[in-house]
Amino acid sequence: MKDYIVLDLEWNQSAGGKDEAVEHLPFEIIEIGAVKLNEAMEEVGEFKRLIRPRIYPELHEKILEVTHMDEKTLIQEGRNFEEAVKDFLTWCGEEAVFCTWGSMDLTELQRNMAYYGILNPFPKPFLYYDVQKLYSLLYGDGKDRQSLDIAVLEQQVMEDRPFHRALDDAHYTGRILYKMDFMKVREYWSTDYYRLPENKDEEVYLVFPGYSKYISRPFETKQDAIGDKTVTDLICCKCNRMLRKKIRWFSVNQKFYTALGCCPEHGHVKGKIRMRRCDDGRVYVVKTMRLVGEEEIPEIYEKKEETRKKRVEKTRVRKINKKKGDSPLS
Repeated sequence: MKDYIVLDLEWNQSAGGKDEAVEHLPFEIIEIGAVKLNEAMEEVGEFKRLIRPRIYPELHEKILEVTHMDEKTLIQEGRNFEEAVKDFLTWCGEEAVFCTWGSMDLTELQRNMAYYGILNPFPKPFLYYDVQKLYSLLYGDGKDRQSLDIAVLEQQVMEDRPFHRALDDAHYTGRILYKMDFMKVREYWSTDYYRLPENKDEEVYLVFPGYSKYISRPFETKQDAIGDKTVTDLICCKCNRMLRKKIRWFSVNQKFYTALGCCPEHGHVKGKIRMRRCDDGRVYVVKTMRLVGEEEIPEIYEKKEETRKKRVEKTRVRKINKKKGDSPLS
């Protein structure tokens, strides 16, 4: 039987701002909270540890405001992170399926583990359930993300316990999982991006109802990434057929690229490439390929035309400025 581990973390950050932050560790975990659910999404256990801050011993004012923690309690009752995370992983067991509200907790857990030299036990790719995303798929448009407190009110699972403490938020997230029709959305896994594919053989291709996702290895530059054939291939998310592009890849802001292809069996497929930065400054790609209806196609053509006009205008301005610079009167 699977155990679903609903995890929530509280963390601190540099009270002196980014200039005084430790490189590659912007957030130091100060509390781990989790509940264990069985396959019926019933709560069968809980875990809580306060962690003594060592990297950022002074609590940031925003953390004090939101969590109402105090430094004295953390120092007196908190454990070392190494001890706390070891206890947590043992409590989780080997068959754990992780669930979080949002996409940051598992990344920050691994980042803190790496800082302390703790062996990362999680698989690659690391799949988990983002309950916030699942909630949007069931009760929203699948894009907008609702805050936990609003979801709790909407589902009428409010209890006499606060928000913004790790165990309490984990408990509320578990209650949302119990209330929702999980079977309708259980195929919509999320992928944690902290540990990326190290080479081409490890690159990830996942298939979901209606769309697919590709996660690349890191590239030195954006140009290297967009020049890779696997990155720019457009594939049908239903039959895995290589598609001829009706609209070639274009970008408005150099972070997102869009293309359109047509599968003779399943119809139009929209490709979207998102460029993301690794901690070491390199670039990796998350590409989604999604079936789209006829009503969405004009919007893609409009965006491409908008991009073309901006490019033409940018070229025109550059030529004017160059002429001004070449003028003997300038």
